[in-house]
Amino acid sequence: MARNRQPILKKCRALGIEPMILGVNKTSKRGFRPNANKKPTEYAVQLREKQKARFIYNVMENQFRKLYEEATRKDGVTGLVLVEFLERRLENVVYRLGFAKTRRQARQIVSHGHIAVNRRRVNIASYRVKVGDVISVIENSKNIEIIKEAIEGATVPAWLELDRAAFAGKVLQNPTKEDLDFDLDEALIVEFYSR
Repeated sequence: MARNRQPILKKCRALGIEPMILGVNKTSKRGFRPNANKKPTEYAVQLREKQKARFIYNVMENQFRKLYEEATRKDGVTGLVLVEFLERRLENVVYRLGFAKTRRQARQIVSHGHIAVNRRRVNIASYRVKVGDVISVIENSKNIEIIKEAIEGATVPAWLELDRAAFAGKVLQNPTKEDLDFDLDEALIVEFYSR
């Protein structure tokens, strides 16, 4: 399995995003230094937006392209369907429910088998949840300090419902672009792939 091991702060600076979006409470000592004399090309702007989405959701290129191709086959606006697919990934839902402080931590919690979907253990980070699914921490993992700390300060988006006492959450509806916790121009991603 391919893994992204790039330094978070370095990549955030290159893409022009705040590390807090990723749940990282650090800042780089180096300032963002755009090349003042160069205006980015249309291609560069589209590429940066795609790389930003890939980096935030921790998805490798092949998987991201497959998600885009699946989104083009679905009815509706391709960019919005792509955003919905990315938000419905199990690792992202675990992060948005507050079981983890970062998406990378959520991915590790899922892959180590601490999460159950509809009372069945799932250890695939890219598993796509559906409306009505109940995502919960398995019984033996409720005492893990990382999960207990993360769930205390959790703020949950409108498309999810959290039961803190039971360490469980439910998907109430499909997410929309308004539910994102960062700015993303999905139209640029669609333009990039449809060249």
